[in-house]
Amino acid sequence: MAEIEPLQALHYNLEKTGGLQTVVAPPYDVIGAEQRQDLAARSPYNVVKIDLPVGENPYREAAKLFAAWKADNVLERDARPALWVLSQDYIGPDGLQRTRTGFFARVRVEEYGAGRIRPHERTHPGPKEDRLKLTRATSANLSPIFSLFDDSSGMARAALEDATQGPPWGEATEEDGTVNRLWRIEDEVAIATVQKALKSVELLIADGHHRYETARVYAEEIGGDGPHRYVLMCLVALQDPGLTVFPTHRLVRGLGSSKQEELADVIRRDFEIEPLPDPDGLVPQPDTSVRIGYIDGHFRKPFILLLKDQGIADAALGSHSEPYRHLDTAVLEALILKGTLGMSDEAIDHLDGLGYARDLGEALKLIYDGEYEAGFFMAPIPVERIQAVAATGESMPPKSTYFFPKVPTGLLFNPLD
Repeated sequence: MAEIEPLQALHYNLEKTGGLQTVVAPPYDVIGAEQRQDLAARSPYNVVKIDLPVGENPYREAAKLFAAWKADNVLERDARPALWVLSQDYIGPDGLQRTRTGFFARVRVEEYGAGRIRPHERTHPGPKEDRLKLTRATSANLSPIFSLFDDSSGMARAALEDATQGPPWGEATEEDGTVNRLWRIEDEVAIATVQKALKSVELLIADGHHRYETARVYAEEIGGDGPHRYVLMCLVALQDPGLTVFPTHRLVRGLGSSKQEELADVIRRDFEIEPLPDPDGLVPQPDTSVRIGYIDGHFRKPFILLLKDQGIADAALGSHSEPYRHLDTAVLEALILKGTLGMSDEAIDHLDGLGYARDLGEALKLIYDGEYEAGFFMAPIPVERIQAVAATGESMPPKSTYFFPKVPTGLLFNPLD
């Protein structure tokens, strides 16, 4: 079973920073160069300066800055262990208003496995090396891993609700309007109740696979026992009404005339082709059948591609589990990205001829502007299907899911020394 504990967090001294608003940032892997510059200009203490460092030796610069902030009491360490509740009021990509609630804790790092911690997506090698160098430099988890747990009894939710009746410790509103509120829970009864609720649950990593795998490598590097054997997590119940999953769409380029012909042949062979009146319907709804939206930059005619027979996917993905063979992202990867366009795992990992977009409008603009030649639009994957795949021990193709909103960086840090 996963081992979940309160943590003696390191966090911003809100009197020094004037609150959280100017010092938090999105996760490092969604920040572009221009946004990084804007974030860094908000405050001399914005977390982007250590979580996404720049310079001749960026990791050394991060370590120096992190140490200076601690020495100047810009960052301060709690005297007692605590859990921290995070509520996020947000408007999703579907335009609906929701609130998602979770809590921060430190979780013992273990090998993936049943009854403990499971991944749900394959990872890329590059980000893991970057995060490992940063962890070595700072001896801290700067950014949390977002994981899911089963709270069918409602015990954890009740304990967290009781502890957050007063004003929050801190608050920050993001550019997309998401309001993050944070409460510290030191009450031993509340902490014990949450730990009891999670005593025998399995954790499913929703976002932060690279950070978790980095934490495993770092723990083994240091060796022995100690704080380095734990990692910062934000845990959200599978039953939370604000938990949503949105799709990530696939964009392709580098299609010569022969590849375009092969692609057209495979689509006609394996899929029923349903014309759409306009591109607004390109994102399919979840279905028991594999349905994929498709449009190219030349004809710009939108279609829904419906897999003619599940046996086609079963034949192409014969070495995989039954739940995996029903994933639209897996079917697309096997039949089209690899089978027709000839992409290797390495090419997919390094985005060689492949791109991703989470917003329909953004994807269409990239296609219409000629950045990509065609787009495949995925349906959102229900959480139950994600669980089913993870329970088999398999990991989905990269970017199969988009859990929204992200958990910001800079709310809390977990010291590892």
